[in-house]
Amino acid sequence: MRSERPSGRAGGISGWTTRRWLRVSVALTLAVLTVLGSLGVWAMTRTTQLTDQLVERRSPALTHAVRLEAALVNQETGVRGYGLSGRRDFLEPYAQGVTDEKAALNRLDALLQDDARGRAELAAVRRLADRWHERFAAPLANAPADRVVSLADSRAQEAKSTFDGLRRAMDRQQTYLSQERADAAEELRRATTLRNWTFAGIALFIALVATLVFEALRRGITGPLGLLGQTAREVAGGRFEQPIAVTGPADLRQLGSDVESMRGRLLKELEFSERSRQLLDEQAADLKRSNAELEQFAYVASHDLQEPLRKVSSFTQLLQRRYGGQLDERADQYIAFAVDGANRMQVLINDLLAFSRVGRVHNDHAEVELDAVVGRVLDNLSVVVDESGAEITRDPLPSVVGDATQLGMLWQNLLSNSVKFRRTDRSPRIEVTVRRDEDLWEFAVTDNGIGIEPEFQEKVFVIFQRLHTRDAYPGTGIGLAMCKKVVEFHGGTIRIDPRYTAGTRVVFTLPVEHSAAADGAREAHT
Repeated sequence: MRSERPSGRAGGISGWTTRRWLRVSVALTLAVLTVLGSLGVWAMTRTTQLTDQLVERRSPALTHAVRLEAALVNQETGVRGYGLSGRRDFLEPYAQGVTDEKAALNRLDALLQDDARGRAELAAVRRLADRWHERFAAPLANAPADRVVSLADSRAQEAKSTFDGLRRAMDRQQTYLSQERADAAEELRRATTLRNWTFAGIALFIALVATLVFEALRRGITGPLGLLGQTAREVAGGRFEQPIAVTGPADLRQLGSDVESMRGRLLKELEFSERSRQLLDEQAADLKRSNAELEQFAYVASHDLQEPLRKVSSFTQLLQRRYGGQLDERADQYIAFAVDGANRMQVLINDLLAFSRVGRVHNDHAEVELDAVVGRVLDNLSVVVDESGAEITRDPLPSVVGDATQLGMLWQNLLSNSVKFRRTDRSPRIEVTVRRDEDLWEFAVTDNGIGIEPEFQEKVFVIFQRLHTRDAYPGTGIGLAMCKKVVEFHGGTIRIDPRYTAGTRVVFTLPVEHSAAADGAREAHT
C-alpha cells in the first residue's frame, strides 16, 4: 500500500497529502464545533431553566402573594364594616376573602417549597394572619349583630396595629418576591444574550469554515487539478512538448509527476512511432512502386513473348505434321513434347496477360446485370457443361457497379472450376446463391466436387499455386488468384467456406452501392 507521504518529499507541512490535510482540517473543525455546540446546548438548557423558573415559579408566586394581600384586605374591610354597622351582608367580602386566602396560601406553599427565605416570609405572613384572625376577625365575624359594634370599638386600636404589622409582612414578602423575579429576569436576559452570541459564533465559525474550505479546495485541489487538466488537454491536443504542471499537496504533486513521466514516455513512443510510420510509408511506397513495376513487367513480358512463342508453336506443329511418322519413335515423342510445351506456354502467357490486365486495361465501371453476365458465361461453358452432365441452379442475381469484363472473368473461373474439379462417381451439381448483408451482396458458388483440404484453403488464392498435377486437372494455377484480384478490385472479399465439406463453397462479397472502398481498391491496383 502506498504510504501517505510520497517518497522523496521533504517532511513537514509541504509533504502533507490531500488526505492528511482533510483529516487534520476535519478534526480541528469538529473539535471547535463540539466546544461551541456544547456551549450552545448549555446556554439553551440554562435559558430554558430560567424561563421555566420565571414563568412557572417567580411570577406566579408574586401574583399569589398579591392575591393573598387582596384576600386579607377584603376580610379586614368586611369585618370592619360589620363592626361599624352590625349588618351581616358586610361579611360577604370577608367570607370570599377567607376562601381566596386559603387558595393563595396553598399555591404559595407549592411554589416556595425550594425557597427557604420565601418560606420564612410566608410563615411570618401566615403567623400574623392567624393572630389577626384569632384576635379580631373570627370573634367579630361570629359576634351577634347587637354586640358587634361595642366589641369592635373596644378592639379597634389593637386590630389596626395588628393588621398594619400584617401589611408590613406582606409588603416585605412581595418586595422579596419582586426582587427574586427581577433577578431571574435579569439572569434570563444574560443567558439569552449568551445563547444568542453562542449561536452567532457557531454560525460565524461555520461561515468561516465554509469560506476556508472553499478557498483551500480551490488552492489545494481544484486549482492544481484544473491546471493539471489544462496542461494534460494541451498534451492530448498535440502539444506533446508541453510539460505537465506540478502543484498542490504532495499526492497531487506525485500525480502530476506520474503524468509528466507518462507524457515523457508517450513522447518517446510517438517519436518512435513517427519514425516507424515514415519507414512504413517509405516501404509502402517502395512496395507500390515494385508492384507496379512487376505488373508492368508481367504485362510487357507476356505481351512480348506472344510473337516468338507463336512462331515456336507454329513451327513445332509444322514439324509434327510434316515429319510425323518419318522419323523414329523417340523423335516423334520429342516433337510431341515440344508441341505440348509450346501450347501450355501459350495458355500460361495468355492467363498471365489476363491477370496483369485486371485493373489496368478493363476499368470501365458501370451498372452490371449479373444475371446477364452469368448467362453469357454459361453459354461459353455450354459444351463443357453438357459433356460433364452438370446441373447448375442459381438465384436471381442483383445488379452491381463494376467492370463487366472483369466480373465475367470472375464467374467464368468459378463456374469452370466447379465443373473441372468434379468427382468421377457423380454428376456435378452447382448452386449459385446470393443474400444481402447490410451494405454487401454475399455470393456463394457451391459444388459437390473433390473439395479443398482446410490447410490449402488460403493457398489456392496465390498465383501459380496448384494442388494437383497437370495430367489430373489441366490449368495454370492463375484462376482463383485472378478471382481474388477482381473481387478486391471491386471492394469485396473472397474465401473458401471451411464449414462446407461435401465439396467446395466459394464465398465472395461485392458492395451494394458504389463506394470509396472500390475506388481505393482500384487505386491500389493502378
